[in-house]
Amino acid sequence: MSAAASTSDVLVIGGGLQGLSSALHLARRGCSVRLLEADYCGRHASGVNAGGVRTVDRHLAEVPLSVAARALWHRLPELVDEPAGFVPSGQLKLAETPDELLTLQERVATLNVMGFTHERLIGPAEVRELVPSLTPRITGAIWAEDDGYAYPFGVVTAFRRAAQRRGVQLHEGTPAQRIERVGSLWQVHTPQGRFEAPHLVNTAGAWAGEIARQAGEPVPIEAGGLMLMVTTRVEPFVNPVLGATGRALSFKQFGNGTVVIGGGLRCKADAVARHGEVDMLQLARSAHTVTDLFPHLQGLSINRAWAGVEGFMPDQIPVIGPSRTQPGLVHAFGFSAHGFELSPIVGQIVAELVLDGASTLPIAPFAIDRFASSTPTTRH
Repeated sequence: MSAAASTSDVLVIGGGLQGLSSALHLARRGCSVRLLEADYCGRHASGVNAGGVRTVDRHLAEVPLSVAARALWHRLPELVDEPAGFVPSGQLKLAETPDELLTLQERVATLNVMGFTHERLIGPAEVRELVPSLTPRITGAIWAEDDGYAYPFGVVTAFRRAAQRRGVQLHEGTPAQRIERVGSLWQVHTPQGRFEAPHLVNTAGAWAGEIARQAGEPVPIEAGGLMLMVTTRVEPFVNPVLGATGRALSFKQFGNGTVVIGGGLRCKADAVARHGEVDMLQLARSAHTVTDLFPHLQGLSINRAWAGVEGFMPDQIPVIGPSRTQPGLVHAFGFSAHGFELSPIVGQIVAELVLDGASTLPIAPFAIDRFASSTPTTRH
């Protein structure tokens, strides 16, 4: 591969939604972009999530980003030039006890002080108006009427096609083995040859810690497995996306009648083999949560389940920002099982950092050097 053939304005490592969104936003602003993906685009965290477009219950540092991202979801066809399957169903965060309801009340009060009103506390009567088939023991909920869901594979495909239409060159089956800064260029060495660019974007998911380590910025990222399961078809019974306060749950019914059950369900992962192992016992516990909330689903069959690999940070919020040690390097990784909704705005932020040197949204809490006082490592 000649140097001319492998040179672009920006190299993006990682073909999940964060990488595809970053590549698309950069290309829309006139950059030539190459994206390097070790497997195929959307193979891991981007393909093993429940598709929730969720602002509800975000870490407070993520709230401004999630609200900005949701605005992009509502006009996503303008970004990707085609329908992307976003369904504005709304989302409920359910309370099942008085103590859980108090937790939700405190949450909404905190957001109101911050100036955000997108999460609204509602009582059990309004919950049952929205979802009549729910168990009657619900004590209340947070309702975010502009939230919703999308089909992850469809979104990945839409971002991929939009990026390619804008000239992004995708190199799948091309793992980044080694990076180095040579003069004014970043060089990325792969089994398919060497790629060069003055700007490098690290969106390598669970493997991003190794890229950061090679740049002199080791972080305590942990590779973990994520699981998802889908049932056979059942008659329509719920419109909003549902989450629970006291237990892990992300639950929705797609238009074809299948029920998707997720919610950050963890399992074992082998980052070296790039493989997550489905844990049927953990899936069974989540299935029981669903039947607790909807007793009429007793006996509904699971059609399939699958797993992928995600990067988790100790504080459960991502790294988004410029390198603190190297010029021309931007990081966006460690989304800890809740990056799907953020992906449209993360791409915009990455493009701003690369081309403008600053983000228009507050990203200080996501700085890569926030772990500098510890002894960071990449854990598998």
